[in-house]
Amino acid sequence: MPEFKSDFLRILSERGFIHQTSDDRGLDELFSKETVTAYIGYDPTGNSLHVGHLTQIMMLYWLQQTGHRPITLMGGGTGMIGDPSFKDEARKLLTPEVINDNLAKMKQSFSRYLRFGDGPNDALMVNNADWLLELKYIDFLRDIGRHFSVNRMLSFDSVKLRLDREQSLSFLEFNYMILQAYDFTVLCQRYGCRLQMGGSDQWGNIVNGIDLGHRLGLPQLYALTSPLLTTASGQKMGKTASGAVWLNPDLLSPYDFWQYWRNTEDADVGRFLKLFTTLPMDEIARLEKLQGAEINEAKKILANEVTAMAHGREAAEQAAETARKTFEEGALAETLPTITVPAGDLDAGIGLLALFVRAGLAASNGEARRHVQGGAVRVNDSQIQDDKYTVGAKDVTSDGVIKLSLGRKKHVLVRPE
Repeated sequence: MPEFKSDFLRILSERGFIHQTSDDRGLDELFSKETVTAYIGYDPTGNSLHVGHLTQIMMLYWLQQTGHRPITLMGGGTGMIGDPSFKDEARKLLTPEVINDNLAKMKQSFSRYLRFGDGPNDALMVNNADWLLELKYIDFLRDIGRHFSVNRMLSFDSVKLRLDREQSLSFLEFNYMILQAYDFTVLCQRYGCRLQMGGSDQWGNIVNGIDLGHRLGLPQLYALTSPLLTTASGQKMGKTASGAVWLNPDLLSPYDFWQYWRNTEDADVGRFLKLFTTLPMDEIARLEKLQGAEINEAKKILANEVTAMAHGREAAEQAAETARKTFEEGALAETLPTITVPAGDLDAGIGLLALFVRAGLAASNGEARRHVQGGAVRVNDSQIQDDKYTVGAKDVTSDGVIKLSLGRKKHVLVRPE
């Protein structure tokens, strides 16, 4: 990796964000001499961002912190098609109503990391539906489509993967890369955007935009991609047995979010501190050297810092204190994740397996049964070995709750109502 002069590229390089750029020297010079506008696109396929998006969000964060202007491009238009890149099958098509609802909820997550407004380097949130839904098909084919070679489009890995497996790639999806390239040129024309960033799987789509910009006579456009992250054990970032690690607190509590980072594998701690926190590099270097039991302190710092960015410092400190009380004191912390169940259900009795699924501690009865057989299931800190056990009013403690535990680190309170 070259030594960069510009603050933005230097920070990204030393923290491990850069996988590939279209022109190291040209991009570095651009960042050294002017305020650069750059964007990352997000398709509104869900109503929240998740940990898998965090690498790109942090790239936009550092862009703004070094004096440049980020654009979050929301795919209200392209989201009606779906990106086929490296997917085995077509995505379910979303209605405009669902897309708009998802966009509104995703804004909550971005506002934790970026400052939006009208200033010279305030972030912009732009929806590509503003121009894509107004396109006239014949005009678009004549003005934009003529610049694309089908032979070249078929050579991209994202397309070849589907074709090599003899899986259908619809004409609708095939158009996605043209629309993404067009987005880049529109953002250049409207906002002076010169750089598109994304994960390494987006390289082909971004380069298409650079080529289209050149053919349309626009200023030189650039690409910067980040490595696709997996954990040291090969797991995809942001995926757990119980589902995605959401940034929206309505979908995942700050406590559970904190726990996800606290449970980071030892080998990932240094890398994640660089990517997902703003701690100085010398402090990260110190934490990376911790060994044995001491590395748990580094994991707590990682969990605190990442949670503070996503949910605020107060929520991070509360999650850390809840964990401390639960694990170090053995106390029942009221801020543990909680579900409510009708008191009548408890009077009648609820099957242990079904209740664990209801609490989000297992995805299915079968998974819950395997946890019971593995000795990982506790009710009020007592191990349960009978998968036919019925949880009822008898299990409600003097605190008015029932504590469900999976292993040592996952706990949910059941509160009758």
